[in-house]
Amino acid sequence: MSSIINYWWVLLLLLIGFSTWVTVAQGNIAVITMFGKYKRILIPGLRFKIPVFEQVYKTISIQNRSVELEFQAVTVDQANVYFKSMLLYSVMNAEEETIKKVAFKFISDKDLMQALIRTVEGSIRAFVATKKQAEILLSRREIVEFVKEQIDHSLEEWGYHLQDLQINDITFDKAVMESMSRVVASNNLKAAAENEGQALLITKTKAAEAEGNAIKISAEAEKEAARLRGQGVALFREEVAKGMSQAAEQMKQANLDTNVILFSMWTEAIKNFAEVGQGNIIFLDGSPEGMENNMRQIMAMVKMKEMNAQK
Repeated sequence: MSSIINYWWVLLLLLIGFSTWVTVAQGNIAVITMFGKYKRILIPGLRFKIPVFEQVYKTISIQNRSVELEFQAVTVDQANVYFKSMLLYSVMNAEEETIKKVAFKFISDKDLMQALIRTVEGSIRAFVATKKQAEILLSRREIVEFVKEQIDHSLEEWGYHLQDLQINDITFDKAVMESMSRVVASNNLKAAAENEGQALLITKTKAAEAEGNAIKISAEAEKEAARLRGQGVALFREEVAKGMSQAAEQMKQANLDTNVILFSMWTEAIKNFAEVGQGNIIFLDGSPEGMENNMRQIMAMVKMKEMNAQK
């Protein structure tokens, strides 16, 4: 009988010994109560507690936690907006007062999560209610900043801190999405038409400029060619006049009749008419009077050239 009693005493001592030590995992803090009242906290590691009297009320994780949210809001122009977001939060710090808030503000983590989600949803819905549907897609950053400003104070009262809020997806009703797609498509078509018009205008402008430059260059070339042709004709006539003057001077020095030059020019002209002329008949006055008349005209032309050369 005594051996059985001793056995139970040994077993009781072992149970008391095991319940004296508590292992707190890394990233967690244990909250100790005595007779239902807060007593102290235990940091990670192997920790001592008074057996039977002290109890581990709750183990608080101080690591980051995340939750995904899906909810609906209504804009000021009565458009339904659907959000998918991710909320990242954590215990504010590992100080004792903060851990007490986290441990005793809510009955369970489920109640905390429900309050947190409802607070975030309410803040986003309040923001969306002041915006039009066209403004929502451009307001992701503004939404996040507004929500953090609205709920940071409440979370601090609970012992938590909002690390980040990411708006992963923003959608509208199907009819609204289709109308927005049509608006985007029409704007793209309008922009494409404007770009094509500008390109065509530039092409035509460049073509007109090129044509104008070509006409200008052609005109300058024709002007230069005409100038050169005139200079050539003038130079030719000047050389002819010089040659005739020299021939006449030499014939005078040799006591020869200078009319021979005129006669030679007359015969050369008739020969040129016959070789170059396109017709079949050449009408010439072959009488002495006619030749004499033609000679006088040629002499007058020669004298005129000489006078011009002297000037």
